[in-house]
Amino acid sequence: MDGWTRKNGHVQAELSQQEAAVIRGLVGQIKDMLTARADEAPEDELAQLTGIRTGPTTPPEDRVLERLLPDFYRRDPITGDTDEDEADAAGAMRSLHEPELLEAKTGNASLVLETCPKMGGEVQLTGEQADGWLSAINDVRLALGTALDIEEDMPDELPDDDLRREHLGVYQWLTWVQDSLVSALMD
Repeated sequence: MDGWTRKNGHVQAELSQQEAAVIRGLVGQIKDMLTARADEAPEDELAQLTGIRTGPTTPPEDRVLERLLPDFYRRDPITGDTDEDEADAAGAMRSLHEPELLEAKTGNASLVLETCPKMGGEVQLTGEQADGWLSAINDVRLALGTALDIEEDMPDELPDDDLRREHLGVYQWLTWVQDSLVSALMD
């Protein structure tokens, strides 16, 4: 991939078969994780009557999912204190808003899977589709960064014996893909 370019109101890029496989594979995994979380939503008779969907009141136990679906209140990392006024407010906010967040994230993942050619080739996106790609790639980067314990001061290359070495390369490539797409959208 040489990067995203803007042409005739679209952004486009040429993906090799391997690049398309990496994007499709990782986005597909994120979609599967998010779909499994959505399936955990409690059955709610009131939701069936009103059409208002509710989700779980507790954050995901998996740290990758927790990163993708953070609390709706800020939590002090040292003390654990939040800026919420009531003890159950975080659970109530999560229950109300998580289904919508899951729908948006799985929708973006589906968009990438629909528009990324399985065998590689040209990808041509509208501005709206490009925004969906940005969100989906960002979710993959967040998940991968969490799984790899990526920190700001991490070196660009890890020692040969570090099991995260090859995955870090994928993370860095996705960062470049995302940055290239942002640049093409801003042109």
